[in-house]
Amino acid sequence: MDVKSDGPRPDPGIVSLVTQLNKTVHRLASEELLGMRLKPYMTLGYIRDHPGVTQQELESALFMDANSVVLILNETEAAQFSVRRRDPNDRRRHIVELSAAGRRALERADKARESLEDEVLRDLSPEERKTLRGLLERVLSSLTAAAPARA
Repeated sequence: MDVKSDGPRPDPGIVSLVTQLNKTVHRLASEELLGMRLKPYMTLGYIRDHPGVTQQELESALFMDANSVVLILNETEAAQFSVRRRDPNDRRRHIVELSAAGRRALERADKARESLEDEVLRDLSPEERKTLRGLLERVLSSLTAAAPARA
């Protein structure tokens, strides 16, 4: 019996589409392209954009558990892209900073990411890209705001 159907396909849902897009972007955003893995790239970008960020703040902002953040920071420190320092106001906390080498590596990776985004979004107009970005930012913002309530 042939299970092939000529009828309309079921709607895969937004979560399925976002998951497929996520997998595709992860595959395209290779270490060869960025000069580092994608998660360390995202982590370093957050550190650059949020001076004085703590390890704990990285966990929340990047939706990662403490162990994953420690492993990524170990990797970025080994590459001499970041440095962890004790917070002088609270010795239990670590502040994470970008090194000069990390800043240079991040600038190169940013250029590669921009070309990747152009490739992935090539069929969208500048206005559609702006709309997509705004919608994604709203969804992430609402998830971030709701995260403490679910914990």
